[in-house]
Amino acid sequence: MVRTTDRVDPDQRPEVIVDFTCDDGMLSVVLKNIGTRSAYGVTTRFDKPIRGLEGRKRISDLRLFARLEFMPPGKEFAQFIDPMAVYLKRRAPAKLTVTISYADREGRRFEEVIKHDLRVFSDLGFIRR
Repeated sequence: MVRTTDRVDPDQRPEVIVDFTCDDGMLSVVLKNIGTRSAYGVTTRFDKPIRGLEGRKRISDLRLFARLEFMPPGKEFAQFIDPMAVYLKRRAPAKLTVTISYADREGRRFEEVIKHDLRVFSDLGFIRR
């Protein structure tokens, strides 16, 4: 979902997302600008707190998510959370809604609302390398 007052060519704007990956059974959260222009004043809000490292670290409170002043196109930040099995075993939130707000160089504001269900990863097999 994009909210802005001006019409902006989707090929000529920033687009910042939060996604989750599960490589070799290891769950991580990723903040990435998949757009073609830089994003400014990026803030990320999670509807539920995300804790990692067996619940000892509050991932959703990292400075990275509080406010990132500048994010060029293609820039990606990834933060390890936990092994997926450990995350689910401790009944951490599996269904999350993430809201990302940011602006382009001209000051136009954008907001993305992304829903995730991390249980999808529990159905996938993996091979340790």
